[in-house]
Amino acid sequence: MEVNPPKQEHLLALKVMRLTKPTLFTNIPVTCEEKDLPGDLFNQLMRDDPSTVNGAEILMLGEMLTLPQNFGNIFLGETFSSYISVHNDSNQVVKDILVKADLQTSSQRLNLSASNAAVAELKPDCCIDDVIHHEVKEIGTHILVCAVSYTTQGGEKMYFRKFFKFQVLKPLDVKTKFYNAETDEVFLEAQIQNITTSPMFMEKVSLEPSIMYNVAELNSVHQAGECVTTFGSRTYLQPMDTRQYLYCLKPKKEFAEKAGIIKGVTVIGKLDIVWKTNLGERGRLQTSQLQRMAPGYGDVRLSLEAIPDTVNLEEPFHITCKITNCSERTMDLVLEMCNTNSIHWCGISGRQLGKLHPSSSLCLALTLLSSVQGLQVCSFFNNFNSRGPLTHSHILYPYFL
Repeated sequence: MEVNPPKQEHLLALKVMRLTKPTLFTNIPVTCEEKDLPGDLFNQLMRDDPSTVNGAEILMLGEMLTLPQNFGNIFLGETFSSYISVHNDSNQVVKDILVKADLQTSSQRLNLSASNAAVAELKPDCCIDDVIHHEVKEIGTHILVCAVSYTTQGGEKMYFRKFFKFQVLKPLDVKTKFYNAETDEVFLEAQIQNITTSPMFMEKVSLEPSIMYNVAELNSVHQAGECVTTFGSRTYLQPMDTRQYLYCLKPKKEFAEKAGIIKGVTVIGKLDIVWKTNLGERGRLQTSQLQRMAPGYGDVRLSLEAIPDTVNLEEPFHITCKITNCSERTMDLVLEMCNTNSIHWCGISGRQLGKLHPSSSLCLALTLLSSVQGLQVCSFFNNFNSRGPLTHSHILYPYFL
């Protein structure tokens, strides 16, 4: 029968404590009438409570800062701080003390020790202190592994470890939507929801675009010569509340001219979110690179570059169209005009527009007149010949009065 040897007592004691700011404590008054059984007991307790306001004990006006009673919640993007202390509980001098602190996540192991050098000796009732900081970048289970090695006076090498497990929670729920304009502009809508139990002060929400785009924020308005956010002067986000941010991205000129049109999957950029909690604790999150699939325009894209808002009845007006060859072959273009009951074209139908090379564009000025009042619809059909059969490529519906 095996007998386990008795557990060896170590000369050093390890203590680990999370460093966090205090919380606000609000006194909840409990009172009763004088004719009740407790009499004036509850009122006297409230008068003696340092968190209440003198003369207004039952109005819950006073608040106190209290030290945390538990480990508390840690959210993604916040900075985890911990105090590590190694104390010599024995009556002898301990030598070659080495303290290591590692943080184990689901994907990696990080060394958080401020110094990896061993302390030559530690006298009785003395301690070694260290403070570690780490910006949390993963959600899920985290394990803080603290290891201590030392040598006794008799030359025996000793070693022990302690494990501290905690969960990292998700503070924000971020959803994104893309809207493609008829031009090459892309609108990004970001919905940010506070899924914690306390309000947040949204310090910054910005979009860092990729090298292909320029970005314009659409989250502010100009009032009395000042730029004011659409959320007002107080940018607090209450628990479970959602706020929407809008951005407009436009391809840079060099990329638009080089490719003629942006195709396939493109990287838009990433969101950078900075917030503060109750007592100024700062948190920061950056999303992964946002990607979007560019809309398909077929082989030929026809876009409307200029059109008047209103026109006079039976008076000619001008519009400008842009035709882009999105294919990889040269095309021969032919312009054909078909009148309707309300819209009449002015010009020569069936004329040749010439050849259009891949990724090239052609601007075309056209003249029309309207014979009917009201909002009218005009359709554009692009029939092209690329050494093959004629095909129907694209329809565009501009509206005008």
